[in-house]
Order: sequence, then C-alpha cells, then structure tokens
Amino acid sequence: MRFKNKVALITAAANGIGRATAEIMAREGAMVIAVDNNQGRLDEAKSSLKQAAAKGGGRVQGELVDALDATQVDKLMDRIAEQHGGIDILVNAVGGSTVIDNPRATTEQLSFADWQKLIAFNLDATFLCTHAVIPVMKQKRSGKIVNLASIAGRGLSFNSSSAYAAAKGGIIAFTRKLAHELGPDGINVNAIAPSITLTERIRPHWDKRSQASQAEEIERTPLRRVAEAADQANVICFLASSDADFVTGLTIDVTGGV
Repeated sequence: MRFKNKVALITAAANGIGRATAEIMAREGAMVIAVDNNQGRLDEAKSSLKQAAAKGGGRVQGELVDALDATQVDKLMDRIAEQHGGIDILVNAVGGSTVIDNPRATTEQLSFADWQKLIAFNLDATFLCTHAVIPVMKQKRSGKIVNLASIAGRGLSFNSSSAYAAAKGGIIAFTRKLAHELGPDGINVNAIAPSITLTERIRPHWDKRSQASQAEEIERTPLRRVAEAADQANVICFLASSDADFVTGLTIDVTGGV
C-alpha cells in the first residue's frame, strides 16, 4: 500500500497513461483526484477507478476541469487542499501529439497554428497545475510531482513533429529546473519519457500504419514490443512513491530500450 492516505491529483485521468496511473494508485490506497475535461469520459473512468479502489481501500473523486484554464486550475487546487488537508502527489498527464491533424508533420509541413497548439497543449497544463500546487506542497514541506515528457524530447522519435519534440524537451528542462527550486522544500520533481504507447488516442494511428511500419517500430525496440499505458504508469507510481524519496530532477526513458 504505497499510497495509503496520500492525496494524488492526476490530470487527464479518464484515459491513457493518466487513467492507468490512477488505477494503480487507487488500488494501493490513495485518495485519487481524477481530473479530466470531458464529463462522459470522466464518469466512465470513475466507475472503473472505484472498482480498483475497492480492492485496496483507496477512494476516487472526479473533477471536471480544463487543465489549460488557469482560473479553473487555481480553484481546483484550493478546493482539493481545503477538502483533504493538502495534496501529496501531482501527476501532470495532459499532453500528446495528436491534437493536430498530422502528428508526424515535418517542420516544413507544420503551420504556425499547429506549432502553437502543440506547444500549448504539452507545456501549459503542466506549468499551470505545478504553479498552483507548489504553495500547497510547501505548506507540508513534502510532495511528489511527476511530469510526462517523451523520447521525442530527446530527439529520438521517428514519428512526431519538431513542435512536439520541442514541447517535450521543454518538459524535461522544466522538470530539472523545478527540482532544483523545490528540493529545499522537500518536494521531488521527476518525469518519464515514453516511447510510442498504445493508449486510446494513439492506437488508431498505430492501427493505420502498415504491417511493415509496425514491424520496423518493434524491431528497433530491444524488448520487441510496443508499450502499453500500464508500462508507463508503473514507473510514474515508482517516482510518486516513497521508494523514490531520494530521486529528483530525473527523466526516466520508458522505451523498452530504445
């Protein structure tokens, strides 16, 4: 029960890596604050998460919030801190490459609007949620923040745009800088950098690829498979747990060896 009596706020918790993370934490005793911007998706996820929580004594609270809206985020953090006496864990799971029509666009093919959309979607929510949670965590002089970067931010993705790479590189740098700022307050800040992961949003793009293209992706992965959401969530939960109390400023590549 790594997360017993811990309050864990997880954005984009209704599907993908965020949901897989929420399921593990709920199953291991956390009070999970599941944040999403789609009510139907959130309601469906809450039902599943409550089943996971029932197995391990955790609890689940859904919050319909747009993590890209500063006012909504600030109000959320204040409300959760008041309701639960603080926030122990923040997982910034908002992000992705598929918010533009062609996630694999070259720089020449990208429009400035696409560039701005990808940068904002992958950086703004992480900043806003982190900015709002810092005072809450400082009051307790403890906390764990885990961000979602990507191997694209390492320049290692063959399947994403330069805008996405720039945004995720920003997450890696932000994580490192923030760890130095918040370390003296007992707050750990880390990130994961996933390779392609078959979430609900990515699987349709994967399925459209030819068998040869899929085989090529698998062949260049030493573990010879593509990641599932749980592969990423397991590492997030390590970083959010007491097992990682002396780990900060690190971005772990969760790539099957790529």
